[in-house]
Amino acid sequence: METETATRWLTEDEQFTWRTHLDVSRLLMHQLEKDLQPFGLTNNDYEILVNLSESPDLRMRMSDLAAATLQSKSRLSHQITRMETAGLVRRENCESDRRGLYAVLTDAGTETMQRVAPHHVASVRRHFIDLMAPEALAELRESLTPVAEHLRGRRGKV
Repeated sequence: METETATRWLTEDEQFTWRTHLDVSRLLMHQLEKDLQPFGLTNNDYEILVNLSESPDLRMRMSDLAAATLQSKSRLSHQITRMETAGLVRRENCESDRRGLYAVLTDAGTETMQRVAPHHVASVRRHFIDLMAPEALAELRESLTPVAEHLRGRRGKV
């Protein structure tokens, strides 16, 4: 595919930084998932539980939950079905919109969050936070915030 401007190839330093970021992202998510396995949870399960546990009335519209977790509505529906079978969540009809559904955190889901969250936070500390100096964490946060804001602004755009 031809472009009107010449490709701005990454410098050696930029390429190394980019690939290091990719490695860290993949390896960290793999490790966090591995650390959730003894609890019978995946990263996706945990992310859904976190979103619901932090929502008013421990519920979210399925469409909002799909957007928050960057999942298609279909994929989220399958995920919620698995989590319903495990007793972690339930679906409820939306009173104001007959087509809408809520995902609701159950008592068992709340108990699971209370039991798993300390282990997950310890895993995040062990494999990420505690490996960096506070100044490096601050610099990383400052560096990544504009990227996150840019990408959030692009969600839903073609």
